[in-house]
Amino acid sequence: MADQALQDTTKPDGPALTRAEIRRRRRYENPWFNPKLFWGAGILLGIVFVGLVGRVLWDPDLVFTGAGVLRLPPLGFENLRGQAGVLNHPLGTDGAGRDMLALLIIGAPNSLYVGVLASLIGMSLGIVLGFSAGFIGGRTDDVIRVLSDVMITIPPLLILVVFQAAFGDVNLTMMALLIAAFVWQSPTRLIRAQVLSMREAGYVQMARLSGASTGHIMFREMLPNLVPYLFGSFIANVTTAIVTAVGLEVLGLGPQRIPTLGRTIYEAINSGALIQNLWWWWGLPTALLALMFIGLLLINLGLDEVSNPRLRRL
Repeated sequence: MADQALQDTTKPDGPALTRAEIRRRRRYENPWFNPKLFWGAGILLGIVFVGLVGRVLWDPDLVFTGAGVLRLPPLGFENLRGQAGVLNHPLGTDGAGRDMLALLIIGAPNSLYVGVLASLIGMSLGIVLGFSAGFIGGRTDDVIRVLSDVMITIPPLLILVVFQAAFGDVNLTMMALLIAAFVWQSPTRLIRAQVLSMREAGYVQMARLSGASTGHIMFREMLPNLVPYLFGSFIANVTTAIVTAVGLEVLGLGPQRIPTLGRTIYEAINSGALIQNLWWWWGLPTALLALMFIGLLLINLGLDEVSNPRLRRL
């Protein structure tokens, strides 16, 4: 089989391709297998894996106040009072004695959960509304287009701040639902534009002539052709939702008793961690958020190569 693969990748009048050239050709022919997509997915899956396994290997009760000595630095460092890090708290503790490793193990998947759930709901709305506006047209298109144009001009963070300040503490799911109300406009506009260009295609006309229902044409014939675009829009919405959630939490809103990365940063800033040089308290969750965004960016770049052949390099 290996010899046959090498024979299939030889040039018509030249020598066999090198292994690196064979890999590049395979990535070009099957764009779903590209390093950016793999690295990005690996980073996010790694965060989820650590969150799941960490709850088993590390004591989750260490996230409660008074679980350890206050303001301990990570292992190998000393704080301003000369206290050294200990093995029982390898990433140190915060100003309330909570273990930083436990906070990250539980907080990172919680922040990612809010982003994924909000994006999933927003994308589902965007798919239904975008297809309805682009394919059905008429007054349906007018109503959906005007509604999305109006909603996209409203600053979501301001509305969410007012809502959460009025109704108080919310859980992670409620927070995701609130954010989802402001992330459906962009996919709706994107899908509508794509459907408008696709609805006159030959295979769509053939499906109409064969008597297929509107739902069948939209979601069985047209939707599979938009999968790369939908994945890219989904990842962009996850990033937007996480940034919005962290912004609310840094302002002191959002879930009050559930550990998240944004909540940890808020408590560090509110307790003067910057002035006291408690860099691990705010620096570790910030670095983990940056790593999360890098993973999402790599996935988005990889999906761009899938949907746009011009970005692929042979």
